[in-house]
Amino acid sequence: MIKKILFADSGTGQSEEMLKFLMEIPAIKDAHVTILHVVPGRIGSDQMTEKLEAGGKMLAKAIEFLGLPPEQVSPMLQQGEPKDLVLRVADSVDADLIVMGSRGLKRLQSILENSVSQYVFQLSGRPMLLVKDDIYVKRINRVMVAIDKSEASQQALQLGLFLTRDIKGSQLILTHVDAKRKPDEVISGESDEVLAGAIAEAKKFGVGYKAISAGGRAGETICRLADDNNADLLLLGSPDRRPSVAKGLPDLDRLLGSSLSDYVRVYANCPVLLTRIPSA
Repeated sequence: MIKKILFADSGTGQSEEMLKFLMEIPAIKDAHVTILHVVPGRIGSDQMTEKLEAGGKMLAKAIEFLGLPPEQVSPMLQQGEPKDLVLRVADSVDADLIVMGSRGLKRLQSILENSVSQYVFQLSGRPMLLVKDDIYVKRINRVMVAIDKSEASQQALQLGLFLTRDIKGSQLILTHVDAKRKPDEVISGESDEVLAGAIAEAKKFGVGYKAISAGGRAGETICRLADDNNADLLLLGSPDRRPSVAKGLPDLDRLLGSSLSDYVRVYANCPVLLTRIPSA
């Protein structure tokens, strides 16, 4: 499921270390990684040579840190607008996953401060792993998946199973949030009809799991449960709700911070992998 990874390396935050942990997962360890560093095009010619040289050194440092065989990694140094180039390169290499750092900017702040990760998330239909700059990343052992009745949620479940099934001692934390129940109501998910299919899938693949059914607002509860269960990675389905004629336009719900995926990417204290699937 993940054979090609695009890592947009800005040289800051924890995304590089998270990628290294990701490449330790048996199901992903043979994936090809394209490491992209973009030098913004709107700088003077005197600075450009210096920036390109620094970018080349950054790529070399990232390759050394990851410790991958030469044939498994492709460095790419580009000049131009970072937001557009990440999207373009992701399409050109047909990436199964985009890995990026994120400042975790809220709502309109991400627009006003020209957030690259938020822009790419808006316009790409590819799964994205967002790693906030201020979080602590760990080896991946406990993977939490938010489950509901959507197709996007089922895609997140399948990816969670794919990642954990060969990790010795791993645990898949299956969670369902019911907004109709009290915010502080957390019970075992074994009797939750929404989780029944996910539990059956975990058993089929022999993956250790924990099922949790909770009440409250989805975004707040998912982030709290990720903290309470010490999740190393959180998977969330994020359907693209725009019609095909508007794929080149931002989704205003997400830009304004009113979507579940936007809330979780801002407030979760662990890396967030957002699976993408076009809506009907």
